[in-house]
Amino acid sequence: MKILVCISKTPDTTAKIAFTDNNTKFAEAGVQWIINPYDEWYALVRAIELKEADASTSIHLITIGAADTEPIIRKALALGGDEAIRVNADTRDEYYVASQIAGISKEGRYDLILTGKETIDYNGSAIGGMVAELLEFPYVSLATKFELKGNKATITREIEGGEEIDEVELPLVVSCQKGMAEARIPNMRGIMGARTKPLKVVEPFPADTLTSVTRFELPPPKAGVKLVSPDNVDELVRLLHEEAKVI
Repeated sequence: MKILVCISKTPDTTAKIAFTDNNTKFAEAGVQWIINPYDEWYALVRAIELKEADASTSIHLITIGAADTEPIIRKALALGGDEAIRVNADTRDEYYVASQIAGISKEGRYDLILTGKETIDYNGSAIGGMVAELLEFPYVSLATKFELKGNKATITREIEGGEEIDEVELPLVVSCQKGMAEARIPNMRGIMGARTKPLKVVEPFPADTLTSVTRFELPPPKAGVKLVSPDNVDELVRLLHEEAKVI
């Protein structure tokens, strides 16, 4: 079985967020970059578990980005990917990204494509569904469990108020979230081996860009805290009623 795992570069959750060029670009200076956690902890680790259960499985990684994404993809190789592909394109348009993943998928004839449910920077959650549509594959989103028997996958996914269990035949696309696998850290053997694993750089397929960024805006600063004496119940009720408007 051939698995393609989608890997994206995101800022660490502790990064200070700021924008430049009249609020049209993210300020990258001094930012610590990581593998998107949903891609790493759930999609990639579940792929590794599937390979551990069947040694004939191969895991390929794909990322869409410039050369500065290569340390991220190398870390993913250290965790357990067999080889990686970097599409040399710097874009935030989800359709364009999905088109590149779909193009590579067609060439590689992958049986299973795994993505994180979303990235922690833009929270778009659109890539998996777009890739599935472009490939005409079944798509299961928000998956928390994935079991494979032969050519049939049994997938548990989160729905409003409960869970849903689906049975789907390969090939298919699955977006993964918490519950799919347990996070791992690369060991020294994996880190050393990742240096020599294949990382192929390819030029992008022709594809449309359907969206562009107009501007970013930070959320308004938090309002100050008002302290009310525990003896002054009337003032507390007034503030809740007139200012907080919760009663």
